[in-house]
Amino acid sequence: MTRIFSRSEKLVIASHNPGKVSEIRTLLKPLRIDVVGADELGLIEPEETGKTFTENAELKARLAAEASGLPALSDDSGMAVSALGGAPGIYSARWAGPKKDFSAAIKRVNDALLMTGSSDRSCSFICVLSLAWPDGHIESFEGRVSGTAVFPPRGSHGFGYDPIFQPTGYDLTFGEMVPQDKHAMSHRAHAFSQLLEQCLIPA
Repeated sequence: MTRIFSRSEKLVIASHNPGKVSEIRTLLKPLRIDVVGADELGLIEPEETGKTFTENAELKARLAAEASGLPALSDDSGMAVSALGGAPGIYSARWAGPKKDFSAAIKRVNDALLMTGSSDRSCSFICVLSLAWPDGHIESFEGRVSGTAVFPPRGSHGFGYDPIFQPTGYDLTFGEMVPQDKHAMSHRAHAFSQLLEQCLIPA
């Protein structure tokens, strides 16, 4: 049975990625939930050892909930490029290296695509949100949006691979969209809508 999170509880955002934390705060703001970031609590960033987005999201949420004694919401997301067999996928952040240089990661995607010789630029953004409680209970929700990888990168909004992701049916990349437009239809928004419907209720 799905567990309900009450808005009267404080919620830890179990991420050390400023872009993700900012987007999740924006999505939660209308609900007036009292949120605190993992960095603010001094929580250690765990090693992502899972083989899927769900495994990694649940790992991060569980560890943050155990360490803080509070419910924790984590996100694991990435870009899956068809011609690259779904890469970078769960390794999307790691393709940016220890300095989290996504300009380098984007170049790596482009170089890898050129090496395949394929003209297929179809891709997806995938996000799994996991909500964990200190007693170990976890609820997870997946959202995804399909699109095309475009080069050169376009736009300065967003973060990560946003400048090369053009969602299907749109002329703009996520990097060119104003934040409220991206938040209305992104992979994270799709996952969040499920979380909202099933786990979040008024205080």
